[in-house]
Amino acid sequence: MIEFLLPSLLAGLGIAIIAGPLGSFVVWRKMAYFGDTLAHASLLGIALGFLLHINLYLALIVTCIAIALFLVTLQEKSRVSTDTLLGILAHSALSLGLIAISFLDHVRVDLMSYLFGDLLAVNFTDVAFIYVGVLVVLLTLYRYWHPLLSSTVNEELAAIEGVNIKAMRLLIMVLTGVVIAVGMKFVGALIISSLLIIPAAAAHKFSRSPEQMATIATLTGMLSVLGGLAMSWSYDTPAGPSVVCSALVLFIMAQLFARQRA
Repeated sequence: MIEFLLPSLLAGLGIAIIAGPLGSFVVWRKMAYFGDTLAHASLLGIALGFLLHINLYLALIVTCIAIALFLVTLQEKSRVSTDTLLGILAHSALSLGLIAISFLDHVRVDLMSYLFGDLLAVNFTDVAFIYVGVLVVLLTLYRYWHPLLSSTVNEELAAIEGVNIKAMRLLIMVLTGVVIAVGMKFVGALIISSLLIIPAAAAHKFSRSPEQMATIATLTGMLSVLGGLAMSWSYDTPAGPSVVCSALVLFIMAQLFARQRA
């Protein structure tokens, strides 16, 4: 059992490590729908990877970064509200991905595994790629933590202090795209953003500093992975949705405990 679950366990814990601090920024900046947009767009990345015969992870990362850059450009040059732009991009990218997959007659694509994750599909090669992404995201967050935090709390004040607001906004979007790309195979495209949002939301009530919230969110995500894999092994449920359900249980418990303590 250990050999069977070890790749998925390592992959899930690695994703939780970066989803905690990055998910905190997503919650602080109210970017939850942006994560859903990238998750929908990831299916387009999968289709392009198959069509162009390139590494799927690389195709996913490039697609997510391209969507982030495109969104920033539209925000600056369009008068349409951000939530409307996100809705347009999300459903357009998903539709383009489904159309592109329909042309893959010579490739058998298991959409369920990409949409909802596949425990059996994770191998040690995937784990190595995930931890490369983990390292890149953690080092970037460590390097830019203070300007990211400053621009999140108050953009006007951060601009006065010399922080490049546009660059920080784009950096958060790009890092979110990387996390979604490396975590999609484990959790699935449709629900990967929940692993960013739910642990961070659960940690919010118990945190007295941004660093504390990021740490608690990481631990909550890791517990969610352990609980989800245990549920998947015991009851033969899909791994990704099981992890999300475990995170939901922890979130509800956190809310009840916080209310009782108050």
